[in-house]
Amino acid sequence: MEKVERLISIIMILLKKDVVSTTEFAQLFNVSKRTILRDMETLSLSNIPIYSVNGIHGGYGIMDEYKFDKRLLTSSDLESILTALGGLEQILISEDVEVTIKKIEAMVSPLSPKGSIQVSFYDWEGRSEIRPTLKRCQEAILARRIISFDYLDKNGMKTNRMVEPYQLHFSETSWYLKGFCLHRMRYRTFKLSRIDHLHMDEQTFSPRDDLLKQEQEASYQPELVEVKALISPGIKDQFIERYGRKSIEPYSPELFLATIHVPQNSIGFQFLASFGTNLEIVEPRAYVEDFRNFLTKIMEKYIV
Repeated sequence: MEKVERLISIIMILLKKDVVSTTEFAQLFNVSKRTILRDMETLSLSNIPIYSVNGIHGGYGIMDEYKFDKRLLTSSDLESILTALGGLEQILISEDVEVTIKKIEAMVSPLSPKGSIQVSFYDWEGRSEIRPTLKRCQEAILARRIISFDYLDKNGMKTNRMVEPYQLHFSETSWYLKGFCLHRMRYRTFKLSRIDHLHMDEQTFSPRDDLLKQEQEASYQPELVEVKALISPGIKDQFIERYGRKSIEPYSPELFLATIHVPQNSIGFQFLASFGTNLEIVEPRAYVEDFRNFLTKIMEKYIV
């Protein structure tokens, strides 16, 4: 057995057992006690939280706060989890996530090759600014306490809301709170960046029975329209990532025809407009007209 495999195996064993003697390890791996001692030194120097116990029943253990149920996880699983969490760290902006990353990193990072996968996201300053709101929402959900806040909707109208918070949801670039609005008496989804002056009340609540209805209403999606658009090769990859290869077919030597589904409102128009001159909508005509009106209103702001 290679040294790296043996070190990983030692960690896996210590995660399942309280204390394992040097003799047990030596017999298990068919190596000398001195080799095991060197292995323990290697793990300690690599910031693995190993401790030793003296006496007849002594041996080595790993700190309890770094333990969790490992029966269904292999070392490869841990490396995959670390890669995913490490890449999403900027998005999750949670102290709990940071602690989890450090724990898993302490177990696997010195034992596996670096750099095989790297995930990067924009380090937007606004994400750190909503950290207090995110944390307070997390606390309210766990404590089942009602929260109140000022909310600025997409039309610029400010209202005060009292909400039973149920779930935090991250989608693409933004955090959302799903909950039951006591003013509207309906399930609603609130964008965290539109929330201000959030306060967690002393009043608690019991989760409502209609959880399925909650999920359906809070996750409301606008009706989608099938749109055909001519796109340049330069943005083909973005459509493949979002809609899959089946949504694109050759149209001419210079263009592809993309068949996609988008809402017929400002959200859909803004998305399509982001591609600039690399995209031209051709069907349906009603969508083309609405999209043209949307672009005209933008242009009017810049006409001197």
